[in-house]
Amino acid sequence: MMIEVENVAKDFTLHNQGGAVLRVMQGAALRVGPGECVALTGASGAGKSTLMRMIWGNYRTDHGVIRVGGTTVSGAEPRAVIALRRGVLGYVSQFLRVLPRVPTLRVVAEPLLTLGVPAPEAEARAADLLTRLRIAERLWSLSPTTFSGGEQQRVNIARGFVHHYPALLLDEPTASLDAANRETVMQMIEEAKARGAAILGIFHDEAARARLCDREIDVSGFTP
Repeated sequence: MMIEVENVAKDFTLHNQGGAVLRVMQGAALRVGPGECVALTGASGAGKSTLMRMIWGNYRTDHGVIRVGGTTVSGAEPRAVIALRRGVLGYVSQFLRVLPRVPTLRVVAEPLLTLGVPAPEAEARAADLLTRLRIAERLWSLSPTTFSGGEQQRVNIARGFVHHYPALLLDEPTASLDAANRETVMQMIEEAKARGAAILGIFHDEAARARLCDREIDVSGFTP
């Protein structure tokens, strides 16, 4: 398995309530293999994003084990998580978070540059994806922080797909997109599956979920 979650729990400390501990997730378990796309479902607030953030390593795992590509994320040292993110685990979030004033082409190429890919090759790959996602070339030298929400989402997707990660986390990848770009993104996800990526995602778009996902896991079952 590429992504494994075993008996995972998550607690939050409520400092405005005297340090009381609130358990928001318990007994979470799932597996995603190469070439498989699994959807996390459940009502808003059920814990879909919380589980994704634990797999990504942003949230601490309070109980249980999370493994991605042989790396135990739960309890891992920061450098191990950074190495995992560089080469193995990609993440397309709902919001673009980049340094200001960095050109869009560089933002998208950065994951490849970090891996040591020569700049011309990395930027050519980035240009291909930006073109495919209909980001006009005249915008590539500008910071994406100045773009519309839909344009920022497409830059985020290009950045997440520029390297062929063995595992991908996708948080609403088709949100804020028009019909043409939505179709392009779904094709990109299908191509990632075909080359063996293990994909875990949140898809509120029911048609996209039905087309792309092999299984669904309702995280409401992990509520204490």
